Amino acid sequence: MDFIKELEKELVEANNLPEFKSGDTITVSYKIKEGTKERIQQFQGVVLQRKGSGASGTFTLRKMSGNIGVERIFPASSPFIDSIAVNKRGVVRRARIFYFRERTGKSARIKERRIYK
Repeated sequence: MDFIKELEKELVEANNLPEFKSGDTITVSYKIKEGTKERIQQFQGVVLQRKGSGASGTFTLRKMSGNIGVERIFPASSPFIDSIAVNKRGVVRRARIFYFRERTGKSARIKERRIYK
């Protein structure tokens, strides 16, 4: 197992992601190639889960587009991720908040974690 992790460190550039967990609202700036053009698209949503570690780690974001829920899975070590900004820190008790999919209205809100200095 150590050999695989050593090889991963050598081959894959470390993507400097900010610290975030499930329940946080983040904005991912993602590079999209359309023909010869390249643009950056913003995807803002709530983190449902973080899965895996290292080069094979992923995280799932969910946002509401109109009345339709849209989920997207991002590889954490993707070269197409330009930047990630943490907008809000949420208070949740679970690492995977799949119950959030069935929630609508007031029950779909997540309390904001207060940071005292």
